[in-house]
Amino acid sequence: MDLTKSQWNKIKDLIPPPAEREDGRGRPRRDPREVLNGILWILRTGAQWKDLPPRYPPYQTCHRWLQKWSREGVFREIVKMLVKDLYERGGIDLRECFIDGSFIPAKKGVFASALQNAAKAPKSWQFQTLAVFLSPLISKAPPLTK
Repeated sequence: MDLTKSQWNKIKDLIPPPAEREDGRGRPRRDPREVLNGILWILRTGAQWKDLPPRYPPYQTCHRWLQKWSREGVFREIVKMLVKDLYERGGIDLRECFIDGSFIPAKKGVFASALQNAAKAPKSWQFQTLAVFLSPLISKAPPLTK
């Protein structure tokens, strides 16, 4: 699920225009909307970068821009705006939230009968998207890929 036109219109001004080379060399810049859609697809699905579908820019491009935007604080602002949009459209309701500790790994020495079942119930795309947006790791740039 890619960004809607109204979502893109709300965040497009947050993305700084890329600096063009003075000598005119190099490849033309990719559309930031396509790049952001690729980044959000990876974050939403949890897939590896190399598994990014061909309808998005190359995974190296998306990864590089995610790192740059994360370092500059741009991605944090994009996420804030998208969460606000989801809230305004009724996609999320933050009035009743809680943290469930049942999936926390057991400490060493716990009885085998006390271990949690690894199966988890499927989650809606809204919840998965919200979990990505509210993650405390969002501001940290992922490690470089090979």
